[in-house]
Amino acid sequence: MSKLYVVGIGPGGLEHMTYRAVDVLRSCDAVVGYNGYLKYVEDFIGGKEVYSTGMRAELDRCRMAVEFVRRGKDTAIISTGDAGLYGMAGPILEMSGDVEVEIVPGVSSCFSAAADLGSPIMHDFATISLSDLLTPWEAIEKRLRLAAQGDFVISIYNPRSKGRPDYLKRAVDIILEFRDEGTPVGLVKNSGREGTEKMVWTLGKMDYEAVDMMSVLIIGNSNTYIRDNLIITPRGYDIL
Repeated sequence: MSKLYVVGIGPGGLEHMTYRAVDVLRSCDAVVGYNGYLKYVEDFIGGKEVYSTGMRAELDRCRMAVEFVRRGKDTAIISTGDAGLYGMAGPILEMSGDVEVEIVPGVSSCFSAAADLGSPIMHDFATISLSDLLTPWEAIEKRLRLAAQGDFVISIYNPRSKGRPDYLKRAVDIILEFRDEGTPVGLVKNSGREGTEKMVWTLGKMDYEAVDMMSVLIIGNSNTYIRDNLIITPRGYDIL
């Protein structure tokens, strides 16, 4: 029977894709993905049956991927970063039925951004999306507050869009209930792909206008510090 692969392609640059992801994409008969992400894997999908959609059509893509497999095609449905973090792994497993599924992990954007910034998530961290399309803002606010109270490093996805330009400021105000204004904050745009930009601030001196949906933000914990424009969160080793 044919197989459905849910492939995390990493942040977008070919150098951050796993060997397994490349092998799967090369061997599959059909590839499904958001049209903005398919360009990252165009080197591997020539001559294949390709199904693409725009934003907010995730379930359509999942249904089509399952349908391709039922037609006898080995099929890959792609997600940027890791397919199990805000990706297609969950909905595929929920609707796949008797279709055989393999999840192919990928490098998450938060890890790619962390590498650009230094070592900001060297200790316990939480990943929170500020998008309220699928999660009520009340739940997001609760998670932000508890993560900040617990002194987790916080990685923020979907930090600021035209439709919700004030959400990031609201999130920072919640975090500032538990963190000092001098807490380091790193922003990386287009991490792991062409056009990467890095900025390092503190919570009290963030440039909100510089943040967009292509950005990942990493906010340090109470021990995080900045050195030579790198953000470092100590693990707790006694370093002389």
